[in-house]
Amino acid sequence: MFQVGNYVVYKRDVCKIEAIKENYINNADYYVLKPVTDASLTIDVPTDNQFGYLRKPIGKDELNDIVNKIPNVEIIESPNKLIEHEYKRLLNSEDHLDLIKIIKTTYKRNKERLDNDKKIGECDDYYFKKAEQYLYNEFAIVLNKSLSDTRKYIIDKVSKLEN
Repeated sequence: MFQVGNYVVYKRDVCKIEAIKENYINNADYYVLKPVTDASLTIDVPTDNQFGYLRKPIGKDELNDIVNKIPNVEIIESPNKLIEHEYKRLLNSEDHLDLIKIIKTTYKRNKERLDNDKKIGECDDYYFKKAEQYLYNEFAIVLNKSLSDTRKYIIDKVSKLEN
């Protein structure tokens, strides 16, 4: 059981447990969660976690293991008309490397567009931002850094690995 003040990942959103409501609905206890990306939102989730939506953020060792794998993560090879379906599938998985696959793919596709004097794709831009948000919010909690410092930290680590 988690405690008030703990950070948890609810589905893909990093949240802080603000309170525990006892005997809230049908005599069940509920966590009151505040997503780190939206302080105006609260989410009530049963403490029994029967659907497995809640988990602890990854540990620092697991984070470093993920970062070390980034250079070897393949981009998505899918026809344009099927790419959004693949993005959705990967975004809903529980694997951090799937988020990295989205980030690498959308970055590459948008860079190619910009290099050819075209606008970036709305679909690619949306999934790039969403995958980065999910990944870096959790990494930021683990590293105890801001989002921008976390992004810079990851980029620097990956650059060193690729050289």
